[in-house]
Amino acid sequence: MSQSVASELDPRVPAVEPSNTYPFPPIEPNGPSPIWDGKRFRVGDSREAVLRYEVSESGWTDELTAFHEDAAGSDHPIDIASRAIALAALSAIAPREGAVILEAGCSSGYMLDAIRARHSNSLVIGSDYVHSPLDELARRSPGLPLLQFDLTRCPLPSESIDAVVTLNVLEHIEDDVEALRQIYRILKPGGAAIIEVPAGPKLYDVYDELLMHHRRYSLSGLADKAKSVGFRVTCSSHLGAFIYPPFYLAKMRNQRSQSSDLESKQQRVAEQIRQSRGSGLLRTLLRLERFIGRWCRWPFGIRCTMTLVK
Repeated sequence: MSQSVASELDPRVPAVEPSNTYPFPPIEPNGPSPIWDGKRFRVGDSREAVLRYEVSESGWTDELTAFHEDAAGSDHPIDIASRAIALAALSAIAPREGAVILEAGCSSGYMLDAIRARHSNSLVIGSDYVHSPLDELARRSPGLPLLQFDLTRCPLPSESIDAVVTLNVLEHIEDDVEALRQIYRILKPGGAAIIEVPAGPKLYDVYDELLMHHRRYSLSGLADKAKSVGFRVTCSSHLGAFIYPPFYLAKMRNQRSQSSDLESKQQRVAEQIRQSRGSGLLRTLLRLERFIGRWCRWPFGIRCTMTLVK
């Protein structure tokens, strides 16, 4: 990738005033249709920074979001690599000028910053299940349309989105096939979904338990689920092939400690994240892997990456 990751993720991207013609659905049945004016939503006589739609019950909390982001931050090497790979995949499908791009599960918005920097003439929408990260993101990036909704109950109109990016989200959703079905529904014909999920069904450990993962995936298993709702798989690979051996050993150690109390689990997971966050070797290996990955597909790794086309 010719542009540095730092510039791709520059949060000083100027606010873009995209078209206000996207048909955002009413928050309540028979309510007024929200209109995005480039800074906020106009909903009848009120102005809203975040549109909030009904979400189902879940054990995920704002505290869990804060715990993970406090430990990993915006600069963990694996997450930087993840965003760079997703951005390259998004650019490879060449969204048209004025395209509508949704990031489902945007959390604190690091990937959104990258998308806006690269696709400044598109309408970029962020969504998440929990509200606190969206509220903070609305304060930091007031020119960004943000929605709170449950992906399995996605309120967006059918065939209204050109591209969906969802990174490390499906594993948190019990009915991940329904989430994929909703993504397929809202995509326009020929639209694409950029997906990333944790790899290795047999590697489920205390980290996955603590962060409320329902599962880890194999590439073939994810592809089967995507195809079952109508998607065509155009690209699939792994992230983290070069660091897989120590990752595998760490997972095996963690599996032996799943009966620990919650505080011990949090301390163990946070320490592992922080140690890897500061590793210069990890950064170098992931950069090398991404470079070589331009010409090959990795058969194993710590995350599955996939591009799906409707």
